[in-house]
Amino acid sequence: MLILTRKIGEGIILGDDIRISIMEIRGKQIRIGIEAPSDVVVLREEIYQRIQEENLRAAGVRDVDLTEITKIWKQKKD
Repeated sequence: MLILTRKIGEGIILGDDIRISIMEIRGKQIRIGIEAPSDVVVLREEIYQRIQEENLRAAGVRDVDLTEITKIWKQKKD
């Protein structure tokens, strides 16, 4: 992990086309601005994690599903 110290108005460049700027500092909160191409998805970490969890849930197979599939497979086999 790279740790940097930045002041308001200063920025960080990621690759050739992503810029992160420090916009404001209030107590323990920092407002940042992100300039990125429209094809780059920029999400807050907690939103990204929630999406990942939902995707895993949507793609998951429940035990009930496996039991039903096993029953059907055994019936077709016999």
